[in-house]
Amino acid sequence: MTSSTGPTGWRPSAPGGDLLPSGPAGRPTTPGDGRGPETGPPTVTIGSYPDYPSAQRVIDYLADNRFPVEHTAIVGTNLTLVETVLGRMTTGRAALIGAGTGAWFGLFIGLLFGIFAVGNWLGVIVVGLVVGAIWGAVFGAVAHAMTGGQRDFTSASSLRAGQYAVIVDADMADQARQLLGRLHMTAPNPAAQ
Repeated sequence: MTSSTGPTGWRPSAPGGDLLPSGPAGRPTTPGDGRGPETGPPTVTIGSYPDYPSAQRVIDYLADNRFPVEHTAIVGTNLTLVETVLGRMTTGRAALIGAGTGAWFGLFIGLLFGIFAVGNWLGVIVVGLVVGAIWGAVFGAVAHAMTGGQRDFTSASSLRAGQYAVIVDADMADQARQLLGRLHMTAPNPAAQ
């Protein structure tokens, strides 16, 4: 005999019933089932800006005027990966960087052992710092030498957006546009999403 076991109406005899949620405890999902991730309520783009501070100024203005900004988002589009080269990497520089990192780790270990030292706790900290710096320098130099000259530079990577869109839940878009009309900040490409 099958009976409803709660307000959802799921029946034990109905394998994978339609009312079960997807996931580990419910109906199994397969990749590419066409549903995609949960996206939330529909949104509308109320303005696109060339830089992040402009988009941030819009959200700040909305917040100052008591708009519920938890219904907004700043979306960066036209993303570009920029790798800025900071300098040339040599074995000596790799050893120096390794020594700095090792010194910090040695200082940490020295402080831990220094807490429990009976005698000269400062000596324990200094020994930890020196030993950490030496081992860090050795490991840094060896690691750089093992690359075989494949990457003889240091760099920092960052993502940059070409444009920043301010989006709002569709049911609040008119209220946001009215407030922005008072800001007198024109958006180059307002578009609906």
